[in-house]
Amino acid sequence: MPTDLRWRRVLLKLSGEALTGAEGFGIAPATVGRIADEIGEVVALGGQVGVVVGGGNFVRGAQISATGIDRVSADHMGMLATVMNALALNAALAARGVPARVMSALPVPTVCETFTQRVALAHFQAGRVVLFAGGTGNPFFTTDTGAVLRATEMGCDVVLKGTQVDGVYSADPKTDPTATRYDQLTHQEVLARGLSVMDATAIALARDNRIPVIVFSIGEPGEFVAVARGSGRSTLVTVDEGSEG
Repeated sequence: MPTDLRWRRVLLKLSGEALTGAEGFGIAPATVGRIADEIGEVVALGGQVGVVVGGGNFVRGAQISATGIDRVSADHMGMLATVMNALALNAALAARGVPARVMSALPVPTVCETFTQRVALAHFQAGRVVLFAGGTGNPFFTTDTGAVLRATEMGCDVVLKGTQVDGVYSADPKTDPTATRYDQLTHQEVLARGLSVMDATAIALARDNRIPVIVFSIGEPGEFVAVARGSGRSTLVTVDEGSEG
């Protein structure tokens, strides 16, 4: 199918907070609907879209483990939160006539499919959006790592990380007025400088599999579509072509 997309098969990584409204907790239907609209637009342009959503709008395993709940149980709670978010986004896509499936690495067979690479690839080929829930299915791993893992398994062209800021900065732009935005970095530069893009495991996995990561603001309407087309305001984290990778 002809397309004017720069990236045809993409993995969109969203934090759970990306689905919230002004309250900063739970799910805001208007926000979820806007994101679903943009996903639908990319699909209409011929794109194949996988989505990994975090669960921080409900619970973060690493944080609640500090309250006395053991870390494994806390992380399982976080994984279930990602299933809730994926189901919400799936419902919004269905309401817009965009075919989608939720696949969880943590088996919850009464509410969604259990992830297998073979079936997920078949969904892509059938034109469905695949919403990957449950992280990696294992405790102690972030959903960022889960996103890069799924992107690798699915043969995605790029990981598009939608955040609350329009790229990677030298410091937090919300608290440091001198922070500067990078247009492009290599995975190794991100690791060496300790920049807040993804956790080190996720960035190293992207580097080793030569998968670029683009950081952009999901809060800016239309930006996901723009980045998928190769424009928009963002930071590209890419492979150092001088390395063996």
